[in-house]
Amino acid sequence: MKNSKTYLYLNGKAIGYIENPSKFVEEVRKARRSGKLSGEINISYLEKIGELRVNTDRGRIRKPYIIVENGVPKLTPELISKVKNGEINFSYLLRNGMVEYLDAEEEENALIAFDISGVTNETTHLEMDLSSIFGFTINTSPFPEHNALARHAMSANFIKQSEGLFASNFNQRFDSRAYLLYYPQVPIVTTSSYELANIKRHPSGQNFVVAISTYYGYNMADAIVINKAAVDRGLGRSTFYKSYSDEERRYPGGQKDKFKIPPATADGYMGEHAYSKLSEDGIIEPESNVEEGDVLIGKVAPPRFLEENIGAGGLEERVRDDSVVLKAGEGGVVDGIVITETTGATKIVKVRVRSQRIPERGDKFASRHGQKGVIAMIVNQEDMPFNEDGIVPDLLLNPHSIPTRLTFGHLLEMLSGKAGAITGRKTDGTAFAGGVEKIEQISNMLADNGFDKHGEETLYDGMTGRPFKAKIFTGVVYYNRLYHMVSNKIQVRSRGKVQILTHQPTEGKARQGALRFGEMERDALIGHGASLLLKERMLDQSDKTSVLICKSCGSIGYYDYIKRTNICPLCGNSSLTDVEISYAFKVLLDEIKSLHIMPSIKLTE
Repeated sequence: MKNSKTYLYLNGKAIGYIENPSKFVEEVRKARRSGKLSGEINISYLEKIGELRVNTDRGRIRKPYIIVENGVPKLTPELISKVKNGEINFSYLLRNGMVEYLDAEEEENALIAFDISGVTNETTHLEMDLSSIFGFTINTSPFPEHNALARHAMSANFIKQSEGLFASNFNQRFDSRAYLLYYPQVPIVTTSSYELANIKRHPSGQNFVVAISTYYGYNMADAIVINKAAVDRGLGRSTFYKSYSDEERRYPGGQKDKFKIPPATADGYMGEHAYSKLSEDGIIEPESNVEEGDVLIGKVAPPRFLEENIGAGGLEERVRDDSVVLKAGEGGVVDGIVITETTGATKIVKVRVRSQRIPERGDKFASRHGQKGVIAMIVNQEDMPFNEDGIVPDLLLNPHSIPTRLTFGHLLEMLSGKAGAITGRKTDGTAFAGGVEKIEQISNMLADNGFDKHGEETLYDGMTGRPFKAKIFTGVVYYNRLYHMVSNKIQVRSRGKVQILTHQPTEGKARQGALRFGEMERDALIGHGASLLLKERMLDQSDKTSVLICKSCGSIGYYDYIKRTNICPLCGNSSLTDVEISYAFKVLLDEIKSLHIMPSIKLTE
């Protein structure tokens, strides 16, 4: 049964009910369009559930639409020309009921036409610009309407991760990590959003000549093959900045840290060679070459415990070395140093280290369509495919990466980028701007300049010199170099530290840790029947330990060095046997004991 009363909700709170909801909604909208009510108000009538919702709160996503009445849009060509001439502005259109903002709830009551040809007598609104159905981020990528939805989210992520000119004062900043592309370029294929936001002031990529082709199996799946000559000319080259900082802390009892070269008597002294690059004040000199293990900031700190502070005969103060050391696997040149004070008037030192990053195997690149890939091979220019004009692609992309991902925008960008490169001007890739006619226009542009209208070319194999039987699609795409670089992630270990609790190797790159050999890796070795390798990996190279186990009661015993005999703490028996177990298992037994359960190990010969 339909409710006779329709409840009215203001910002989600019920404030009363309305007898004639349709008339009420109509009056509110009329008042809003005539300027009697604020344009911030949105009203929606949900007839099925008998609710009337009025929203005036912050944080709603709202979008402007042209109002349509009786099949005629209120924004006429005369008004548009007046806006262009500066006679009226956008606020005038809002106040006089030509344009209004709708939120997500009021859109439920609207029938919106995409363009003027779709307007009927039932239509309530008309889209101002079709590309506005996408957000700003997606609109900075060309031809987004030709890509699958999932690729838009990936593309937005890659834009965040790309290297470029992030700030013009980069040499004054001490960011913890920063990446700077050497030769950033403005894309050949741009969009109206890209131009309006003036993103070209902070470019984050380069225009690559791309051929969609395989290369002897070296660009399978997502892998890419790159031209070595292009890399040598500076393609994708960047600088990585890392900042290290430290301060002279004050401690209770009047003690404080001090920046200086630690004396040889200091606890944890690393040897004279470690401090060789420091100047007298304990801070490294600018433009010094540094590598892992080098001290950047020399600092001494008071001992951790007060009673330790009495030196030899109580004459000198004991100190410990608390210097800042360059982390393992890193190196470069000291780029800048800043010495300043904190708000608490303690001295603070920041050291920025820079290192050059040349693209290498394992570095990640992505186009603006979510087509990501890592370099699998950097090929000499003479071994790369080339066309009849001798042009060699910078990058080879596997053909199989297009149909499964549905990134047809990537193909259109290749075609438009090629047309732009030939004619020497930017091309427009704004969403919904042109459609089929746009593609034909680009094709004609290529044909007029003596190229194949579909962007295909005959390429010759650099290895054999023979032409490929199939024509290969080539073009220009704007690629971003992402900050996931193999030199930042590479991790290797032979021998090293172990954890105190489990006696297993430490974990994580920062602690010079090992790579985790988990349950699934164990299953793989069991599947192969490689039992000795499994034992070596999970016991011998991990936490193998030897314990004494009592033959009569099965508890863990020990060797008494004074009596020179084995002793069981539970039954006093001296008949114990040596057993090899994992130390983590011994920890487990100790934890079980802490729960008042006595585990007993049964031994068989």
